[in-house]
Amino acid sequence: MRALVITGAREAAVQDVPAPVAVPGEVVVDVKRSGICGTDIELFTGEQPYFDTGHTSFPVRIGHEWMGVVSAVGEGVDAAWLGARVTGDTMLGCGKCRLCRTGRGYVCESRTELGIRGGRPGALAEQVAVPETALHRLPDSVDDAMGAMVEPGGNAYRAVQVAALDPGDRCLVLGAGTIGLLCGLFARAAGAEVHLLGRSERSQDFARAIGFEHVWTRETLPDLGWDAVIEASNAQQLPATALDLVEPGKRVVYIGLAGTPSLIDTRNLVLADVTAVGVLSASPGLAGTIETYAAGAVDPRPLVAATLSLDELPMVLAGGRPQGSGAGPKFHVRI
Repeated sequence: MRALVITGAREAAVQDVPAPVAVPGEVVVDVKRSGICGTDIELFTGEQPYFDTGHTSFPVRIGHEWMGVVSAVGEGVDAAWLGARVTGDTMLGCGKCRLCRTGRGYVCESRTELGIRGGRPGALAEQVAVPETALHRLPDSVDDAMGAMVEPGGNAYRAVQVAALDPGDRCLVLGAGTIGLLCGLFARAAGAEVHLLGRSERSQDFARAIGFEHVWTRETLPDLGWDAVIEASNAQQLPATALDLVEPGKRVVYIGLAGTPSLIDTRNLVLADVTAVGVLSASPGLAGTIETYAAGAVDPRPLVAATLSLDELPMVLAGGRPQGSGAGPKFHVRI
């Protein structure tokens, strides 16, 4: 089969590779659509921290935002999965440790991550192998483009959940990339008054174009009380800014990651009685995201700027933007 393979820093090509086999407990999925995210870019540039920790090494076959159709099942897998439209979890725990046994396999130290960690091949390929336990069925009301947005949506869904917003609360999202915009959409669906802080003029204009009324820069941000601040950027200074802005007794959610350490003053956290929550994984939010998409409460499709072929992917990983692309931050590959 054909798959995108990163062979070294800034070196990627579509190659013919062995097709996966449905081993016991797993299925093979014919991939229909797969997305590209910031982690994939870091793997392409060689800047992903897992290279330093030894959790990842070249060559890497990326792709963890995907949907497709189950074409083969391994021993012990329910044959009812055959022909099902599915997406799946990225974080695959060992299944044996205390974290896995208590539903926290997404932070298992021995986990593999599809297309990212531990050598498990990803879904920017014609087929991908996935454990049955990671699968989620997609209803007909969730089309292929929405299905490939379930994984990033799950991160945003969780961030909004732990922000503990009530209808009418005022929520500030720092960062207007894919995750920030999705956080804004889920917070709006929860009945919150959503404000977005964007860095570039393009990202601000796009946020307004998809219906966000309150879009600011750091210089224009109004002095308002924020019931929750969701930090969804990769800016080193914004985690501390989030803590400074949130109202006392309220919540800050950290879902963005900078390339270098971000510092906060825990005295500010304590003295304002603020609750701070970190969100790593979409895993516990995938089912809720599918339900929200299916109900029509959140539509992630406007974020997709273009749908590419596998052969166009190396150019996009290198920072190119295909002619005719929309203004959104997300690129999909149709396989």
